[in-house]
Amino acid sequence: MSIQSATNPTASSGAFEIGVYSFVELTPDPITGERVSPAQRMHNLLETIELADQVGLDVFGIGEHHRPDFLASAPVPILAAAAARTRSIRLTSAVTVLSSDDPVRVFQDFATLDLLSGGRAEIMAGRGSFIESFPLFGYDLKDYDALFAEKLDLLLNVREAERVTWSGAHRPPLRGLGVYPRPIQQPLPVWIAVGGTPESVVRAGTLGLPMALAIIGGMPERFAPLVELYREAGRLAGHDPAQLTLSINSHGFIADDAQQAADDYFPSFAAAMSKIGRERGWPPVTRQQFEASRTLRGSDFVGSPDQIVEKILFQHEIFGHQRLLLQLGLGGIAHEKMMRAVELLGTQVAPVVRTEIRRRSGAKAAPDAIHG
Repeated sequence: MSIQSATNPTASSGAFEIGVYSFVELTPDPITGERVSPAQRMHNLLETIELADQVGLDVFGIGEHHRPDFLASAPVPILAAAAARTRSIRLTSAVTVLSSDDPVRVFQDFATLDLLSGGRAEIMAGRGSFIESFPLFGYDLKDYDALFAEKLDLLLNVREAERVTWSGAHRPPLRGLGVYPRPIQQPLPVWIAVGGTPESVVRAGTLGLPMALAIIGGMPERFAPLVELYREAGRLAGHDPAQLTLSINSHGFIADDAQQAADDYFPSFAAAMSKIGRERGWPPVTRQQFEASRTLRGSDFVGSPDQIVEKILFQHEIFGHQRLLLQLGLGGIAHEKMMRAVELLGTQVAPVVRTEIRRRSGAKAAPDAIHG
C-alpha cells in the first residue's frame, strides 16, 4: 500500500509558527527545595496552555516520559483537557514514543483529540530519549530501530485508509479491519522527531513527512547538513523540498531582562541536565557552559525578547525552517515566571519574527516575480 505524505500548509504559505512544549516535570525548586503537588502541577500546566492560546502562539506540545520526575506518561488526556480550554492553538505530542506503543491506539487517541479540538491535533512520533517505556510495555531494546520503522509504517497505513490490511514482525496483522474514529484533518499531521541520527532524517525526507529536529546542545550550524540531508532525501523520493516542513525544537526561557532570564533559568536547567548527565556519564553543567549556550551561536534560547528574536532569525537564515518549539522553563521554574515567559514569547517575540520572516520571504520572491 502506498503512503501519502503529510504536507503542511505552513511550508507553502510562508507562515512561521512559534510554540512551546513541556515534559511536565515534577521537580523541586532548586533554590528552596519546595515541590508542588501533582494536581497543582497539572493545574499550572493547563493555565500555561490556555495563556499560550490567548497570546497567539501556534502550537503547544506535551512530551511522553515514564519516570517519577515527569507527569506526562499519557499526553493525550492532558491535550484533550487543553482542547476544552483553548480555541486556536495546535495540540501535539512532543513526542509519542511510537516504538513502545500501539499505532492503532495512537491513531484512535489523536483522531479523538482532533474531533474534540476542532481539527487541531498533531502526532509527533519519535523513538524517545529514555528507555523506561520498553520494559514497561514488554518490548526488547534490541528491537529499538526495527520497532519504530514497523510501527510508523502501520500508523501511516491507518492514517491513509479506514480499513487496513497490514502485517509485520512485532504486532499481530490486520486483515481488512476498520480503525475508528476518523479525524477532521485529512490527513492527520504526523511529524517525525529526530535527535541527530542521519537514518531518521532520511526516513522523514523519504516519506515526505514533517520533521522536528531537536537542537539542545552545540552550535546550530553543525545541524545544517542534517537539514540538507532531509530535503535531499525528500527530493530523491519525489517530494518537492519546498513543501517539506521543518521544526527546530530547543530549550529556552524568556524574561523582561536578559540577566534576569539567565539567573532565573540556570538553577533549574543545571539541576535537570546534571541529573540526566549523572545517568549517562556526562559531567555537571557549569555556568560558563550555560552562558556559552545562550549566545547567538549557542543552542539555548535564554534572554530578553529582543535577544530571542535575533536568535530565531539567525537560525532561520541557517535552516529556513517553518516552526520553532521551545521547552520553556526546564525543571522547577516558578509558575508565575513561566507564565510571563509565555506572555513575552507570544506578544513580543512571535509578532516580530513572523513579520520579519514574511518581509524576507517577499524580498527573495520579488526578483523572481520581476524576471518571471
